[in-house]
Amino acid sequence: MHQKRLSNQEIASFCSQTAMLFAAGITPAESMNILLNDSKTTEGKEIISDILSTCRHGESFTNALKTADVFPDYVLHMIHLGEESGNLDDVMQSLADYYEREDTISDSIRNAVSYPFVMIGIMVLVIFVLLGKVMPIFNQVFIQLGSEMSGISATLLHFGNSLNRYSFVLIITLAILVLFYFFSTKTRLGRTLTKRFLSVFPLTRGFYEKLAAGRFASGMALAISSGMDTFAGLDMVSELTEHKNMQKKIAACKKAIEDGSNLSEALTSSGIFSNLYARMVAVGFRTGSIDTVMHKIADNYDRESEQKIKSVISILEPTLVIVLSVIVGLILLSVIFPLMGIMSSIG
Repeated sequence: MHQKRLSNQEIASFCSQTAMLFAAGITPAESMNILLNDSKTTEGKEIISDILSTCRHGESFTNALKTADVFPDYVLHMIHLGEESGNLDDVMQSLADYYEREDTISDSIRNAVSYPFVMIGIMVLVIFVLLGKVMPIFNQVFIQLGSEMSGISATLLHFGNSLNRYSFVLIITLAILVLFYFFSTKTRLGRTLTKRFLSVFPLTRGFYEKLAAGRFASGMALAISSGMDTFAGLDMVSELTEHKNMQKKIAACKKAIEDGSNLSEALTSSGIFSNLYARMVAVGFRTGSIDTVMHKIADNYDRESEQKIKSVISILEPTLVIVLSVIVGLILLSVIFPLMGIMSSIG
């Protein structure tokens, strides 16, 4: 058994390659044998070897993937539906598209979170060097000129001396922040807790609601294209999403359908989609292209989310640079102006 679950990128890659092989009429056992020969990593070879061994014993592809113990339950459920309906290659491609989208979203969020952490770390380091190392040098210059620092410069000097005396506290604090960053971005539990916090934090709540709506559309497109009915699709997507508010909206949507509303009306009344997207869903049902419509809606939400992230970064980048420049400038000016006054009086 393998304890580590595959990442979104790894699942997308596996599903994409398998979909191409299945579409070419190659059996699951032969497909796994091909992937085994192409696998570059030891872990990858072990996983595919387990799947291949089970396939050769006459088990279904779903059961073969279960033995590997690295795929999420909803992937196994979708693949089982694909085997039952006879469109396994289409399901595998839909799963590949879904997880590629998830990986892109995760990368965008990770980059948006990483940049401010790095910039704030640089700011703290620069300020520490200025106050703890540079300010004492200026103080020695003042003493040699027969004067001493006063006002803001004296306060900054005392603060710098305190930083030097308790530098171990600063180092420990920075180490804790670095560990927190890696915990919140590199571990499964950390990412889950970070998402939960950001989904209720006022400044990021709207963004995460839009992100959840996009994932809902993507999940429904996957479910419907796999032959799942609307109710089962809603149940599956509710399990996929980690957004508590979206889960409540999905429950309200199901209740509205049970009370006699069609899906378009239920999506609007529950607040999952706007009127525009709900009407697109209604047209999709009438034309028999609901999965295509859901894909388009998911793509629109993804573009909006990506633009939001880019706009935040475009504002945050110059803001942090300006803040750092102003702080450094004020520290230096608090010393340079008095020093210029002393030099002019001596002259």
